[in-house]
Amino acid sequence: MAAKTWTEKELGEVSVRLEGKEPQEALKWVVENFGTRDFSLACSFGAEDVALVDMLVKIKPDARIFYLDTDLLFKETHEVKDALAKRYSVKFERFGPKTTLEEMAVAHGPELWKREPDKCCGIRKIVPLTESLSGLKAWVTGIRRDQSPARANSPVVGWDEKFKLVKINPIVRWTSEDVWNYIRANHVPYNTLHDRNYPSIGCEPCTKQVMPGEDPRAGRWAGFQKTECGLHK
Repeated sequence: MAAKTWTEKELGEVSVRLEGKEPQEALKWVVENFGTRDFSLACSFGAEDVALVDMLVKIKPDARIFYLDTDLLFKETHEVKDALAKRYSVKFERFGPKTTLEEMAVAHGPELWKREPDKCCGIRKIVPLTESLSGLKAWVTGIRRDQSPARANSPVVGWDEKFKLVKINPIVRWTSEDVWNYIRANHVPYNTLHDRNYPSIGCEPCTKQVMPGEDPRAGRWAGFQKTECGLHK
């Protein structure tokens, strides 16, 4: 039987129905409507995503979960990936750029991220993400509305026009406090950089500590008019 094709109107109705409900309800809807192979959770191993890993594997232990390895991740990010894999018996699907760091330096000059971070993100994130979503009908993300203006109007469920598939944001209405309450209550492994003033963690060269009172995403691409890598635009 062919999978159902959802219209934007139908997705909007689902989103309204799930608004205000616990994130697990959105995850159950995904599992019930997209099975095992047709959807995947995008995991960057930040606080939001590790909480979603815990929720999802409790609902569907064999659900697909992928991550983007830019070759520039913190060692602490790899450590929490290994801790989650051991804790939940999950095999995370890795997607990485076709271009090595050395090849990128030859083609664009050394440390491209210092000069053209959008181009670097395109090579090392957007291209691998496009590959990871190929063949899927839906993807699940850990974005929250209060993270940035670009995410403020994100629905629980909607159509991702950029990548042409259904996008589910189960914790979109949660606050950072909600996320951490869940992590602590469920003893979820998390990136230890969060304990050292790194609320938002990306690639090592483009992520710095955030001091008290600063915007939580101020540590991403500091010095540039850039707050998103392009995955969620």
